[in-house]
Amino acid sequence: MNDLVRQHTALSDSDLEWLHLLVSEWQLLSDLSFADLVLWVPTLDGTRYVSVAQMRPNTGPTSYQDDMVGHLVPRGRRPLLDAALDEGRIVREGDPEWREEVPVRVESIPVRREGRVLGVIARNTNLLTVRTPSRLELTYLQSASDLAQMIAAGTFPFSGEQVDMDSSPRAGDGLVRLDAEGIVQYASPNALSAYHRLGLAADLVGQHLGQITAELAPSRGPVDEALVTLASGYAPREFEVEGNDGVIQLRAIPLKPKGTRIGSLVLLRDVTELRRRERELITKDATIREIHHRVKNNLQTVAALLRLQARRMDSDRGREALDEAVRRVGSIAIVHETLSQNLDERVEFDEIADRVIAMVAEISPGKVTCRRNGRFGILDAEVATPLSMVLTEVLQNALEHAFAQGERGTVEVSAVRGEARTDARLLITVKDDGCGLPEGFDPQRAGNLGLQIVRTLVEGELGGTFDMLPGTERGTKVVLDIPVRSQK
Repeated sequence: MNDLVRQHTALSDSDLEWLHLLVSEWQLLSDLSFADLVLWVPTLDGTRYVSVAQMRPNTGPTSYQDDMVGHLVPRGRRPLLDAALDEGRIVREGDPEWREEVPVRVESIPVRREGRVLGVIARNTNLLTVRTPSRLELTYLQSASDLAQMIAAGTFPFSGEQVDMDSSPRAGDGLVRLDAEGIVQYASPNALSAYHRLGLAADLVGQHLGQITAELAPSRGPVDEALVTLASGYAPREFEVEGNDGVIQLRAIPLKPKGTRIGSLVLLRDVTELRRRERELITKDATIREIHHRVKNNLQTVAALLRLQARRMDSDRGREALDEAVRRVGSIAIVHETLSQNLDERVEFDEIADRVIAMVAEISPGKVTCRRNGRFGILDAEVATPLSMVLTEVLQNALEHAFAQGERGTVEVSAVRGEARTDARLLITVKDDGCGLPEGFDPQRAGNLGLQIVRTLVEGELGGTFDMLPGTERGTKVVLDIPVRSQK
């Protein structure tokens, strides 16, 4: 719609926003009218109309099998559009049109904003299945007529009210028509069933909807007065009411076809099961986060016990082994701490990598500089946990073996996510400018515990590849190539 309006018309951005607001609401008008809607806007030179939006009803057969958006019609070919645009009134005159042996009643509704007519809605009703209307259909049609008059007067849609049509109640979910005093004139069967779910034992017709809704909801003191006002439809609002183990979602639409409120339309939907599932998911998410939090705490306790044990060790090798174990446990704890703060089992690994680098760098404080380049991106927990351990082992190995005691140097961790058109692989490079690999060293056969852990995790759990190579000028380069799930 944006492209069509800007290409063919002289409407301003604020006018375009009004049309967007109208289109976000007009499914209701289409359903209540049992009719197709096409929005026509005059072109910049005023000689044609361009159709910028279309809506088909959920409550009846369509009048248009084809997509009308983008069609251009010369002025004069459709007199009802001309009359509605020029005179600023709803035009219903004329005989039905025949389209592919289907009679169609056409009406034109001017779209007004701040006193100006921006375009015209063509309302097309398929008359092939016309029969004597029921009370429900008569209420639908009367409500549609009131909304059409409000559109023509520029009072609908309601300025500043943005409705999420994906979650908002629709006409078929349940409809209640109120008079100016908030008394129910008509309630659809679905609406009545929803109120029975709340605990209503009688009929809704003749009841004051605001008062009966407040009585069915749990007592909340002063809030009851606000609930009475909301459910009476005095203002355009969307809200929920819970009672008797049931939850209904309501949307109030004041009806002012001639400027004065004559009543309200209340759309409602029973969302009891939906809210129950949402609560279950919230409880499940909270439980998972709590589990991650407790695992993190337990791992930190294990790390603290290992530190205490290391301080009591007389053997330097034993103390170093326990310190390495502390760092391994710490790397796993970092992942669980991050997961305990997320709503899903995916983590932003860059933060974890930075914390692992800082933790391992404590081996040689102030002597060897560790830094990270590139982004790891978002990873699944099943990848993040073993990868944090792999990164810990590779960094420990570099800091312990690449530099002599007291020697200064640099360790750089680089991450590249994917290739030109995919991010399904993660390439990690850890480079140092230390002494390099011993002569004849084979990383695939080395018996070092840390390298054994790296090989097992990378090739076994992560399904990737691992290699250690001499640096370009000096030092060592570790290359990890790991498959990961796309972020898209």
